[in-house]
Amino acid sequence: MQDPVLQVHDIAVRFGEVTALDGVSLTIAPGECIGLVGHNGAGKSTLISVLNGSLTPQRGTVGGQPYDVARARALGVRCVFQELSLCPNLTITENTRIAHRDLPVLGWRKLARRIVRDSLDAIFPGHGIDARAQVGELSIAQRQMVEIAMAFSSPAAPPRLVILDEPTSSLDAGLAAQLLAHVKRFIAQDGAVILVSHILDEILSTATRIVVMKDARIVAERPAGEFTQASLVQAMGSSARELTARRAQITGDDVLSLSLPHGLPFHARKGEIVGLAGLGGHGQTRMLLALHEAHAPQWWPAATPAVTFVAGDRRLNGTFDLWSILKNMTAAALPDLARYGLIRSGEETAQAATWKNRIAIRTPDLQNPILSLSGGNQQKVLFARALATRAPVVLMDDPMRGVDIGTKQEVYRIIRDEADRGRTFVWYSTEMEEMGLCDRVYVFREGAIVAELVGDEISEHAILAASFKGAA
Repeated sequence: MQDPVLQVHDIAVRFGEVTALDGVSLTIAPGECIGLVGHNGAGKSTLISVLNGSLTPQRGTVGGQPYDVARARALGVRCVFQELSLCPNLTITENTRIAHRDLPVLGWRKLARRIVRDSLDAIFPGHGIDARAQVGELSIAQRQMVEIAMAFSSPAAPPRLVILDEPTSSLDAGLAAQLLAHVKRFIAQDGAVILVSHILDEILSTATRIVVMKDARIVAERPAGEFTQASLVQAMGSSARELTARRAQITGDDVLSLSLPHGLPFHARKGEIVGLAGLGGHGQTRMLLALHEAHAPQWWPAATPAVTFVAGDRRLNGTFDLWSILKNMTAAALPDLARYGLIRSGEETAQAATWKNRIAIRTPDLQNPILSLSGGNQQKVLFARALATRAPVVLMDDPMRGVDIGTKQEVYRIIRDEADRGRTFVWYSTEMEEMGLCDRVYVFREGAIVAELVGDEISEHAILAASFKGAA
């Protein structure tokens, strides 16, 4: 029997009054993919920080000896964070040099370019990414692909344990399938992977063992084949509830419209949930930004805005990192919370508390910094910020990235309730199942709308057919 890649025993971590890990023990063996699941705030991100050496627990042992980032690197531990960590002002090649500090001084640029290119080719064949490109010019999906490729690359000692924190959150179905296939190849060669994902089908189809966390502890741990989606949801502490789209076609006046240079025109009616589908990077986000610019071009917010926006890339254009959770949540609704130019703090606090409870944001204090929250809880704050406004139209750019299944179900119900009251949603998502909740879906290909699916026409097969063939 092979020695474990890494072991942690009785780990405990506290941040002030908050217990992040409470007696967690885990053994990671070669040749296995551990699916790590749990609600936002369950302790997954803290455990990852301990495993990669960036956080020292107050109690317990890691690897049986002093453990830090240098020790983790020496043991072959690599990590792809949910909040991507590449330097946007540097090229992909230069970022690779930072990740692999043991590259020779002479000729490192050519070697680093070959390392990242070979890894991208192995994981994402046909990726089309130039290693000389500046990271800030890449889409969020491309940045995620580059970071994944760097984690699996091996200029000297090969990685032994790769931790993937929501690695497919910005990838379309095709890219996600390529990555998961590579994970299976990697563990078949005695590598180990920890896969964190709120897409339970990915966990069930890829993991060999599943570890469920809840309230800072491991509450279930057994082979993946012993779980079903329903039992996994139950172990996490949620109830699996089906939510389907309203299939009666909505009629009435358009509240949004936009003509593109090619393909079908776009329109959305009052009370309608309109999905934007297709392979990632084919114009969906550009469409949302164009709609926002057309209806909210001024930098000073209107008392009653025409549209509001939920960003998918929260670190780039979503969160105000130096602000509190409360200030991040109420930023878009300040005209409703002010009198004579002064914020009424009581009303601001009350509104934030209402949304904290409604959307289940896990924090003991809304005055805590926004970055004290897990990634999924940060995304909930952005969602609450948008819905707290009086805007009749909500534009959503893949808003459920990194959000747990229980919260997703509640957010889906909020979206449907708001639509029933007459609010319009335009929703881009990389998760195919979310398109099934829409009343109408536009499929994008190469920057153009190539198909319009209505009601029962909406299916994964129809979306994929249009995505690849350009016709429904």
